[in-house]
Amino acid sequence: MTKWAAGLLFCALVVMALALRVVSPQIAGQQKTPAAPALGSGPEATANAPAATSYALTGMSYAQRYAILCATCHGANGRNETPLTPVLAGPVLAGQPSLYVITQLFLFREGRRSNEAMTTVAKTLTDDDLQGFSDFIATLPPVPPPPPAIPPDPIRMARGQALAEQHKCLFCHGAGLGGGQQVPLIGGQHEDYLEESLRGFHSGSRPGYTPAMTAAMSQVPPEDLDPLVYYVARFRGPAEPVTGM
Repeated sequence: MTKWAAGLLFCALVVMALALRVVSPQIAGQQKTPAAPALGSGPEATANAPAATSYALTGMSYAQRYAILCATCHGANGRNETPLTPVLAGPVLAGQPSLYVITQLFLFREGRRSNEAMTTVAKTLTDDDLQGFSDFIATLPPVPPPPPAIPPDPIRMARGQALAEQHKCLFCHGAGLGGGQQVPLIGGQHEDYLEESLRGFHSGSRPGYTPAMTAAMSQVPPEDLDPLVYYVARFRGPAEPVTGM
């Protein structure tokens, strides 16, 4: 299990426990409503937790459901700077397009994209839930990262920018790396997540909804990955969405 997957798995378990704690009084007050799935203990408790959590959140707005299920890992405003592990924070969702978000949720739900924590949550979602969560997340405006503790190395930034142009990153993600439609905003994304994503696409271990990223990254020499990640994570330009795609 990768660092990012382990961090999100831990976060998901915490979130589920919190969600059940928050909404259990609501369930208790609905005497005429069928009881939520029993949690019990042991393996059955783990299996039943997502179903019970999904049941308990029914009827809430997607903003409320996001606050309970997603904000702990991804931040209330879509950007979390608090590490889930000593070195890792949840991926930035602020500024991500609805079409990109719903695609990723679908891939997690169907088991086509592998992350135990996200799959645990996504497999409880209906098609309407996928649309509701993605539409809400798309309302979260881009949040710039905090000032770096150490100023970016201008030589490494220049190298990364040249590689981003050479490998056509700007063609899809835009000059401001803001993405658009099915293309994610990547400028200022967390460095560990970017590294894992690019290496996953490069090796073919991370599937996309289309083969575009795998095909593009297969042409990138391994030694170019770290400079690209360094540049994109520290990019501070305007996150303007790509138009006309």
